[in-house]
Amino acid sequence: MVGERAEDRRVLRLSGADARSFLKGLVTRDPGDSLTYSALLTPQGKYLADFFLLDRGDDLLLDVKTDLAPGLAQRLAMYRLRADVVIEEAELPVTRGLGEPPEGAYPDPRDPSLGWRAYGLEGGDPSIDWDAIRVAACVPETGVELIPNDTYILEAGFDRLSGVDHRKGCYVGQEVTARMKHKTELKKGFVTVEIDGEAPVGTEITSDGKPAGTLFTKAGGKAIAYLRFDWANGELKAGDASLNWSDAPQ
Repeated sequence: MVGERAEDRRVLRLSGADARSFLKGLVTRDPGDSLTYSALLTPQGKYLADFFLLDRGDDLLLDVKTDLAPGLAQRLAMYRLRADVVIEEAELPVTRGLGEPPEGAYPDPRDPSLGWRAYGLEGGDPSIDWDAIRVAACVPETGVELIPNDTYILEAGFDRLSGVDHRKGCYVGQEVTARMKHKTELKKGFVTVEIDGEAPVGTEITSDGKPAGTLFTKAGGKAIAYLRFDWANGELKAGDASLNWSDAPQ
């Protein structure tokens, strides 16, 4: 067996004559020649779901977190109207791994350190510390850092993660996202920090005693933190833990 099973993922299949044009008008990045990372937003530009897209010619696959799959399928069906699109769950296992990819696998488009993903291949039991890898690369996770109806994808680093295409034209939430990209400077977002001590996910981060953000996933002496950048230039604490942000403004 190659790689490991991603037990927390489900695959939706979109087929029909209008499947590509239908999806193009909804998501932040269109499927391409390889695996694509994309998202569906609210009309107000807030995150609803992130997923991987794969164009297989006859259909499109959406690799999404299991607990978001029913809601994503329902939201897509709401937008479908009279379009010739069939939305169904595909009985395909999701496999992921590091090192040499097997035939039929695709590189994870978010960051090279996240290895590869495959669909329809059997895999072994989970054994890789993916949290440590994604914390080091500052890759937010669905349901932890990425919160439906709350997160803005540019603050979550979707530019850096190849999760949004600013040249593709209209999609749901595009106007707000474009305004954040071109007319404002991001003042908040996710960064990787060094952490000394213990604090649970959701702990408030303070800078010289003043609120400056929130602590999220921790692994290997590092953590993903959501910071208000212009407020995070003092001594950073999360509960009893001390934080160090190397890119903090001086």
